[in-house]
Amino acid sequence: MTRSIESDMAAGVWQVSVAVGDIVREGDVLMVLESMKMEIPIESPVDGTVESIAVAAGDAVVTGQELAVIS
Repeated sequence: MTRSIESDMAAGVWQVSVAVGDIVREGDVLMVLESMKMEIPIESPVDGTVESIAVAAGDAVVTGQELAVIS
């Protein structure tokens, strides 16, 4: 099953903690967003392999934008 991870808010990408091909567990931090001087960790909702990462540190994202895909 492939799972798309989307942003819940408009924010800046502060840090990307994984790379394509990494194996992640549910709850692992994939990246950290920053909004209004608050850091928001984006955690994997499932166990799997990172198939793609659609953003990089320094990017701005909007609500609903795809951040990564895990399969």
